[in-house]
Amino acid sequence: MTCDEFVELVTAFLDDALDPATEDRFVEHLSRCDGCERYLAQFRTTIAELGELPAESLSPAVRADLLDAFRDWHRG
Repeated sequence: MTCDEFVELVTAFLDDALDPATEDRFVEHLSRCDGCERYLAQFRTTIAELGELPAESLSPAVRADLLDAFRDWHRG
């Protein structure tokens, strides 16, 4: 799994919505990638601080912008 794939799957992972094979790949990547480990920790902190944001409250454009910003941050 690449870091980009990881970023795309974080919310599904946190929602326990990954199929077992994908979750195994996700956890394996997490065990080897310090950057993604930090990213997941920051994501969890954000959720804990802000609570849940219903998916429908984000427009497709805003969602795309946020995903691009996370990807850019992760690439450093």
